[in-house]
Amino acid sequence: MKSMVPLGLIVATFALTSSRCFDSAKVYRVKPQNEKQVNFLKYLANIKQLDFWHPDSAPHIVTQMQVDFHVSTHQSRSVQTLMEQNEIQYEILLHNLQEKIEKQFDGKRNFTSRHSYTKYNDWYKIAAWTARITKIYPKLVSRIQIGSTFEKRPMYLLKVGKESGRKKAIFMDCGIHAREWISPAFCQWFVKQAASTYKKDKIMTHLLDSLNFYVLPVFNIDGYIWSWTQDRMWRKNRSKNSSTKCIGTDLNRNFAAAWGNDPCNETYYGSAPESEDETKAVATFIRNHLSSIKAYLTIHAYSQMLMFPYGYTFHKAPNHDELTEVAKAAVEALSSLYGTTYEYGASATLIYPTSGSSVDWAYDQGIKYSFVFELRDKGSYGFLLPESKITSTCKETMLAIKSIANYILSYAS
Repeated sequence: MKSMVPLGLIVATFALTSSRCFDSAKVYRVKPQNEKQVNFLKYLANIKQLDFWHPDSAPHIVTQMQVDFHVSTHQSRSVQTLMEQNEIQYEILLHNLQEKIEKQFDGKRNFTSRHSYTKYNDWYKIAAWTARITKIYPKLVSRIQIGSTFEKRPMYLLKVGKESGRKKAIFMDCGIHAREWISPAFCQWFVKQAASTYKKDKIMTHLLDSLNFYVLPVFNIDGYIWSWTQDRMWRKNRSKNSSTKCIGTDLNRNFAAAWGNDPCNETYYGSAPESEDETKAVATFIRNHLSSIKAYLTIHAYSQMLMFPYGYTFHKAPNHDELTEVAKAAVEALSSLYGTTYEYGASATLIYPTSGSSVDWAYDQGIKYSFVFELRDKGSYGFLLPESKITSTCKETMLAIKSIANYILSYAS
């Protein structure tokens, strides 16, 4: 009798054997003390291949900023030497990136085809789950295809809420950056918890009776698949750029909100606002539902922050004070469970100026309650948060989402 190898095992084995290896690659943390050190780090980024984790690119570095970046094995020694020669103190956050990647799975990968809310799921498990969850909760969850990715994969949006005429809505997306795996994990958790606690949890029952949640579990599907099968640190989508061999666009820089930059940059904005299929699909859906969408939430990692517009200017948003109060209440709710500390504020002020972001674009479309979450942690794991942290991260984040949703229900017009 022939033995059958499960498809899930084949996919997982491929992911293990074909992906880029990060053996002995390191992640450094520095904090430039003056402009001379800032300029040196920017120079270093030009002569060495530095993968910036925080901030997302060298131009955003300023004095006294905590800067995290990944360096390949063959460049780490020379990078350390150059930093020492320029009197830059550094901390090595991760001594062996590959080891951390493997430990993210708590010692073993989920080789089965079974979806799990407490483990990281590849896209094929998530896609199957989007169909299954609608069958389990047909009166609460429905699936809509809003478009296709550059590689022609369907983009599935889940509508969560009790059908009862015209209602306010909240749009939430996860996984706009491929390597931020905790983000899609949260969107899956949110849908399951929302649906399964209906008629059991008073707050969630009230929310689903009165609101619709539009949840995009994975925004950047092509990039997410690439981060599983080829390059765990991949950030952008997988579109081709006609003027260069460099692949991909940063979908969170591709919205029409102070847009522009270089195709080989990790934060490449694209050839034009909404040039990417994924961005166009989301933007079109939101524009078509502007009359009902009262809040926009986008989930990222890492750094434990809750931010709101603006990112492209230091000018305060017209309802800045109100957004501050909503964010403060959400952070307090989140912190009440495990004591996790979050910072909150306008993104340009709290971290650094950015342009072309989805949260600024949504705000400029008239969605006056637009927020970006940066989930756990603060750098000990970075983008490689272990599966053992999924449950606690999702539970506390759910409290923040409920806080914002309650405010929208009570005060958004």
